[in-house]
Amino acid sequence: MARVAVFHNTLDFQGGADAVCFHTCAALANDHDVTLFTASKTDPSTLADRFDVPFEAEVVQPPGAAALAMAFESLGPVVGPQLAARTTLLRAAVRHRLASFDAVVSTANELSLPAPSVQYVHFPQFRLNRATMADAGALNRIWSRLAAPTPDDVATARMRLLANSAWTADVVEQCYGVCPAVCHPPVDRLDGRAWADREDGVLVLGRIAPDKRTLAAIEVLDRLHERGTDLTGHIAGAAPAAYREYVDRVERAAIQRPYLTVETDVSRGRLTDLLGRYRYGLNAKPQEHFGMAVAEYVAAGMLPFAPAEGGQVDVLDGDDRLLFDDLDDAVDRIERAVETDLRPFLPRDRFGGERFAAELREHVAAILK
Repeated sequence: MARVAVFHNTLDFQGGADAVCFHTCAALANDHDVTLFTASKTDPSTLADRFDVPFEAEVVQPPGAAALAMAFESLGPVVGPQLAARTTLLRAAVRHRLASFDAVVSTANELSLPAPSVQYVHFPQFRLNRATMADAGALNRIWSRLAAPTPDDVATARMRLLANSAWTADVVEQCYGVCPAVCHPPVDRLDGRAWADREDGVLVLGRIAPDKRTLAAIEVLDRLHERGTDLTGHIAGAAPAAYREYVDRVERAAIQRPYLTVETDVSRGRLTDLLGRYRYGLNAKPQEHFGMAVAEYVAAGMLPFAPAEGGQVDVLDGDDRLLFDDLDDAVDRIERAVETDLRPFLPRDRFGGERFAAELREHVAAILK
């Protein structure tokens, strides 16, 4: 049994990266002594319950972690999530403790660490000036000098990089000159109603935030109604306080539309119920790093639609019937699917949790050797 530290900069966005964090802790708990390092105001046990993942790891937060998380939250509407800054500050606070572990697993992207590590990259957070599809921001060079691994670091056997999709792996290679192995996030098959018994509506699942383009998804529903395709719409997802102004706009839009419902911060049981109830799923974010919501649409036996770029191309197997170039194209794809009664056809168990756990344990074992 080894001592393994799981490094995760914050749990406060309550999204796919956090689900990977909890699945990682669960995958390693039987064979290793696991400690989770984070700086969050979100209670880990409560969030693990929402993701329906068993969680028994020790949790270590540096002094002032809650205050730091609240400070970033208050700045969110102005400067965005600042993941690189969060990582840099947490790393500085706990670096001396990480050195005492046999291995570290980062589930919140790449960083320089004092121990052998497996680093799961949802999207690179440092050296973004090297990536053609990333907005580096004014301070990214500073955070990169403080906490980024060097190209020499990532080329050694002490560090093993993983990416959540082939698209993300390409971005990592642009930043560091090394193409990581792809390890898709865990999404288990979900049971639901038979197709004939499902509601003729569109589910929009995931964090309600500007980068997820929730309002654009509403626009797609509006255009479908203008064409006479009267689908109901249901938005369900986390509503982080950092995006409170955007969430308010989404909720006001729902009040004005009798065919649209919005639910925030719903339980895992409720999400599972919704996934099993609706026929269609929609994601409006281009360049999604993987697309956990899209993968859950597939796992639940829904017909999913998403932009034709980013990791969701992996999830939807590059199928043109499901991938769209812009909002007009999205309306066309969904309308055609309704008119032709297109049924789900992708494998529902491709991204299962056992597959993820086995792959992760294999990478950790290699680092420990």
